[in-house]
Amino acid sequence: MSNHNSKGADRAVLAIDIGGSHVKIRSSAGGEERKAESGNTMSGADMVAAVKAMAKGLDYEVIAMGYPGPVVHDRPLHDPANLGEGWVGLDYASAFGCPVRIVNDAVMQAVGSYQGGRMLFLGLGTGLGAAMIVENVAQPMEIAHLPYREGKSYEHYVAEAYREKKGNKKWRKRVFDVVERLCAALEPDSVVIGGGNVEKLDELPPKCRRGDNTLAFDGGFRLWKDENLIV
Repeated sequence: MSNHNSKGADRAVLAIDIGGSHVKIRSSAGGEERKAESGNTMSGADMVAAVKAMAKGLDYEVIAMGYPGPVVHDRPLHDPANLGEGWVGLDYASAFGCPVRIVNDAVMQAVGSYQGGRMLFLGLGTGLGAAMIVENVAQPMEIAHLPYREGKSYEHYVAEAYREKKGNKKWRKRVFDVVERLCAALEPDSVVIGGGNVEKLDELPPKCRRGDNTLAFDGGFRLWKDENLIV
């Protein structure tokens, strides 16, 4: 759990959103989003070098990083599925030369999407990302790999590979069913569906609204600036 005293509303934050195809950054001090290609050979050190190169000329004092995998106490637990090796055990604060907060990428986008109450965030992309925020307390949810049907996981049925294989119609039906089941279990007031594949949904399940990948940056800023938030 974070120490609220470490937050500072006036500090400039560099938010880093790490994905399987791109690493994107934006500063809370202003300016456009910048991005670099990532890919399945990118190591943690490669990411640091790419971000430092992109961030030249940007104003920032602290960093918030959305990581595509489980994170505990600002430390990645294992290397990302769609990137290279060498992410675990890297001292990011030393590498960047400033304080760094690291959360799961679904948590960062959830924080940016949060408008109060009990909110479930589901990220539809290559796989399934999930997080929940209850009264300003954010919690990553490793529900993607729980069994769903015929011994296969929730993620299997809503992932990009399933959509490509079975088509949009069948994939949408599965998305609606998965959302319904998760809502029954977790009882959110609202659901935000984000990730790249939300665009493939022409309509949304009940109680759902569309997320936006750019909200991940807002989430990164809030990790440092929002005094009420507990992550």
